[in-house]
Amino acid sequence: MNKQVTIIGAGLVGSLLAVYLRRQGYRVSIYERRGDMRKSRAYAGRSINLALSDRGIRALEEVGLMDEIRKIAIPMHGRHMHNKDGSEIYQSYGKEGQFINSVSRGELNFSLMDMAEKEGAEIHFNHRCDQIDWNNKIVHFTNTENNQVVSTTQDLIFGSDGAFAASRLTNQLQSDRFQYEQHYIDFGYKELSIPASADGGFQIEKNRLHIWPRGNYMMIALPNPDGSFTCTLFFPFEGDPSFATLDSPEKARQFFNEIFPDASAMMPHLEEEFSQNPTSSLVTVRCRPWTRDGHFALIGDAAHAIVPFFGQGMNCGFEDCFVLNGLINQYNHDWSKILPEYERLRKPDGDAIATLALNNFIEMRDKVADPVFLLQKKIEARFSAKYPAKWTPAYSLVTFSPEVRYSEALRRGLEQQVIMDKVMMMPDIESKWDSEEVEQAILEQINPA
Repeated sequence: MNKQVTIIGAGLVGSLLAVYLRRQGYRVSIYERRGDMRKSRAYAGRSINLALSDRGIRALEEVGLMDEIRKIAIPMHGRHMHNKDGSEIYQSYGKEGQFINSVSRGELNFSLMDMAEKEGAEIHFNHRCDQIDWNNKIVHFTNTENNQVVSTTQDLIFGSDGAFAASRLTNQLQSDRFQYEQHYIDFGYKELSIPASADGGFQIEKNRLHIWPRGNYMMIALPNPDGSFTCTLFFPFEGDPSFATLDSPEKARQFFNEIFPDASAMMPHLEEEFSQNPTSSLVTVRCRPWTRDGHFALIGDAAHAIVPFFGQGMNCGFEDCFVLNGLINQYNHDWSKILPEYERLRKPDGDAIATLALNNFIEMRDKVADPVFLLQKKIEARFSAKYPAKWTPAYSLVTFSPEVRYSEALRRGLEQQVIMDKVMMMPDIESKWDSEEVEQAILEQINPA
């Protein structure tokens, strides 16, 4: 295979894509704006821990990397809610044996870059994408170390350079009828931490995703192999309370003592982290078209950046690569057919998971502490266990059912919610939630006469 491929961006998706394309026989060059993070072992981008689930695992298994990643991944079997009154609630994610995995974004990216180079891809660091000459398939970069302009002519070009992709911008500016929408929510995030205990152990339950739901905002914590937890506060930018009102380390500590008292007692570095760690924004990106002239495609966050509340951003990007690789085989390397079909399949799914992720923010920050919501989940779990062919909860469809497209999961989830809204209005539902009457009410709505 003599085709040459340029991948813009050596992040998670770009590096995985390089592995796939090298194994398909393509010559691959990756151009990355940042320096080589592996030299300092410091990740220069967002450092929210990632929730690796079945869609991402399927891709990593296909390229043979998952066994290595399992060494640095910690299974999380469910949500552990910490309420303001000190009570705690545990809710499993799925059936026995189903879990998601907490994994370091940096360590995963390092492993993927190592594998891409081992497969024969070349990674050029400190190269900023400035312009793409679409007619001649030339990409112009600037080497930011010496300000030299580097131009490369390629047969195929992939933009995998993230939510604020330069590859998308140059396509947007030069394409007629390119549709683009970005939506910021009114919440930002700040990374904090709970260190390991004095003996190196975990201060709270290890194999759970911890959530402190507080109605309009929340904090989450994901475990790390060293016994610590990476915490993320999702909080309004303005209003009271907000990042604007917590404008000093002392106010932050006072707020945490009042609102997250159990967590605050385990966070000795809160003042320092709150004042020094950046407050970052959360954006959803929808655009169209993703592909151009049979030789260019957006992939990963460059095509469909989403908020992190369903833990599917990386998993969706990895699934992009998985689907694209299948299409290469299906259409025998005919990119005039591969790219249009890739966009036809993945665009609806990118839009669907964006919607699901936004909806899940409301669920995580508010509903998980609501007894009515928790009761609904118990009813769904019981019914699903008895009638698995008739009902799979929406969360499981997204997280543990990679054979079900995101767009299908969204559709089925909405239909199921209509049914559950009616069930939850039944008289005395709290006392008869596990009765045959409730079971029959669900069956009648699934299979109307």
